[in-house]
Order: sequence, then structure tokens, then C-alpha cells
Amino acid sequence: MENIPAGTLVVVADGGSARVFRNVGDPPGISLQQVDLLEVMNVNDEGPSGIQPGGNDGYQTDEATFAKQLAQRLNEGALQQQYAHVVLVADPRTLGEIRPQLHKEVNDRLIGELDRDLTNVPLPDIERALS
Repeated sequence: MENIPAGTLVVVADGGSARVFRNVGDPPGISLQQVDLLEVMNVNDEGPSGIQPGGNDGYQTDEATFAKQLAQRLNEGALQQQYAHVVLVADPRTLGEIRPQLHKEVNDRLIGELDRDLTNVPLPDIERALS
């Protein structure tokens, strides 16, 4: 991935959680500092976005609901000018669930994507994957 500016929001997600980092390093280096941990919440109250095909199990519905919640959080942050740049790191399925729900403001700030599940790997491995 190309240079990630200092202050960039880096979201490392899977179908049920997301680790949110800020890059505190200066390009071309990267040094991530965790600022939040998000987990799926209120799945019985919300539910997934869009039309879900029949045959989905509860876990797939929870994943789609979390993707919707994460997209909403990113949308709110962009609209409130909480970040200038964002990088998304997630497994292909989660990226596919999130992308169509992102506001234009998020897409304008999106400087990179990595389709890998790195939610449970140590921080140095995440930094290496983004370098």
C-alpha cells in the first residue's frame, strides 16, 4: 500500500468486530495506535441492510448487521469531519457487505483497502501488511 498519511483512520474488521487505529507515524513509515474496538451490538433490534437471500444462518445475519453498523459509524465520522483519510482492512465478504453502504464522503476519504482478515493478528503484523 502506498504512503499512509499521519492521522489516517485504519479500520481492521471481520464479520463481528473491528479494531480502529490511527496512524501516528510519518510516511513512508507506519505506526498504528488503537483508538477503539467495535463489536456487533443490538442485532435483535437492528438487523442487516438490504435484502438477505434465503438460507442465511444467524451468524451470516449478524455479520451483515455488523457491516451495516460499521458503515454507519464510518459515515457519521466522515460527515462530522472526524477523519480526513481512511483505510479499510477486512475479509472479502465483510468488505463486500460494507462497500455499498458507504456514503460518498467516506468513499472520497478512502485511500486504500486490503482484503485480508487481520483482526486477530498482532499489531506489528498489521503494520507490516500495510507497509
